[in-house]
Amino acid sequence: MADAVACDIPAIDLEEEEFCDVDGPWDPKGIRVVTRNFSLRSMLDSIADGYLDLAPDFQRLRVWKPVQKVQLIESVLLQIPIPAFYFAEDATGAMQVVDGVQRLSTINDFVSGDPQRGGGFPLVGLEYLSDLKGNRFADLPEVWKRRIHKTQIVAHVIEPSTPAAVMYDIFRRINTFGTPLSAQEIRHCVSKPRSRRFLKELAATRSFEAATGGRLKNHVRMADRELALRFAAFWHNGPEGYLGNDSLESFLLRATRELGNERQIDDAALADIKAAFERGLTLAKEVFGVHAFRRWPSGDDRLGPINRGLFEAWTVELARTDQSIVRGDPGRIRESARIAMATDDDYIRSVSGATGDVRAVQMRFKKTRSCIDRAAE
Repeated sequence: MADAVACDIPAIDLEEEEFCDVDGPWDPKGIRVVTRNFSLRSMLDSIADGYLDLAPDFQRLRVWKPVQKVQLIESVLLQIPIPAFYFAEDATGAMQVVDGVQRLSTINDFVSGDPQRGGGFPLVGLEYLSDLKGNRFADLPEVWKRRIHKTQIVAHVIEPSTPAAVMYDIFRRINTFGTPLSAQEIRHCVSKPRSRRFLKELAATRSFEAATGGRLKNHVRMADRELALRFAAFWHNGPEGYLGNDSLESFLLRATRELGNERQIDDAALADIKAAFERGLTLAKEVFGVHAFRRWPSGDDRLGPINRGLFEAWTVELARTDQSIVRGDPGRIRESARIAMATDDDYIRSVSGATGDVRAVQMRFKKTRSCIDRAAE
């Protein structure tokens, strides 16, 4: 979409897998999108008041270059129409920006940003309005300030009656051009602040950085937060909780909503998830060292990419195990796992390819549990 910016994305030290699209088709009556016009002044006021949420903080890691920001502001001043936005409205009337975060963030930063904190950038690199060169918003003549405030934007608003899964699919469909967002970035955009904060907190723990070798720290495609979400989903619901889900995507989307709702997962439960997360990570590091969550079959000491299926199964199952058992003979657990990765076809298939298949999920948790239990015999 219009906000996509060409950028260099580091190689992902993470095994890719095929994500299933959200099942459909949907009942057309469940899809409610209306088109509205807003002034930029009203949008900026809504941001300041907290009614319009510029949620996707992954944009901070992939921001526009200064010249691109200035060109957008110049376009507004020249009254060149800017592309339509997509907002998602909740039952309270508050809205999240689904598409257009970078544009709206840039305008908000120019008008309301604090120069002392790097905001309120100057207009450097203008192509037409050279008389305004170097001006910040506060420096502009009133006529230009009014022009920005009065500029009308078009927004397609996804109404709150639209089911969350349908909203996700709408986001996926409009997120087609430029640099498409990852599945986790989309989940992040349609989630509540509580869920976003919690996953960010998990991904920022020292135990996560240590167990993953720091390879996913502040990952530009939010792979770190996806792994945190996978743990939270399977820890809270259990592997058996995956039964009955249409796809891995629907399971993770459900967990995202649960984390955002205090009535479903209260603060005490969040604390339990975090403690278990750190416990599982710490034990995985002790058992596997730098090979934690990587396929490491017997006879092969190459350092492979982090595997999502191994991550969720080993963190959950180790967190469920008495630490004295794990620390009593970590070598036995490690060798059992390495043998399984080399010789057990069912286990190998469960962490390869379509890992979202129900049988694959059940199998990798079962096999991981067996590797741990052998150490207690």
